[in-house]
Amino acid sequence: MKTASIYQKSLRTPKEGSTLKKGSGNKKLGFVISKGIWAGKRLYSLTLEERTTCPTSCHHWEDCYGNNMPFAHRFTTNGLSNIDLILEREIVTLLQKHKHGIVIRLHVLGDFYSVEYVNFWQEMLEKHPKLCIFGYTGREPWSAIGKAINKMNGERCVIRQSRNFAYDENSDWSFAAEESFEGNSFDCPEQSGKVKDCASCGLCWTTNKTVRFMTH
Repeated sequence: MKTASIYQKSLRTPKEGSTLKKGSGNKKLGFVISKGIWAGKRLYSLTLEERTTCPTSCHHWEDCYGNNMPFAHRFTTNGLSNIDLILEREIVTLLQKHKHGIVIRLHVLGDFYSVEYVNFWQEMLEKHPKLCIFGYTGREPWSAIGKAINKMNGERCVIRQSRNFAYDENSDWSFAAEESFEGNSFDCPEQSGKVKDCASCGLCWTTNKTVRFMTH
């Protein structure tokens, strides 16, 4: 059973000024948000090492799409005391640069690896009103990390559970499903070619309906 990225040479130590990547460097993401309540903000992303930061219960543990990303730079966490200071300085710098604010995609690879790490992002949201976050997690909703993520979710933070569930108005979560899911959902518009990129769509952070992704 794999326990870390299969591309160990692609691992990087977080370095101030280079850890948060412009969405324009990823054709799927895009850069200028043009739809929804976050319109005008600039999109950045963070990539952590897959598996090392992920729950073993993830249904893509073995066939993680990171297996097909040999050139992606994955950042090692090395403990919260290291990465949080670097990330906060980058966030402050980017917010000074972009007057409308920024959106950070968590995470291109990897996941929320501790309650303390989730709490760091909660603190960033509280300290920086023009910061928004979106992404997906394989953490179980009943786990300590899952509960911390759910507490963080709100108007400026949308983290979906990576599970094959349809949205239920009685649920605290929205979901991201696999291609095999047959319940009430919409297919990712970027994958189906209906929009250019995530920045041109915005549905993942503006609707509760389950998004369905094609297998990478």
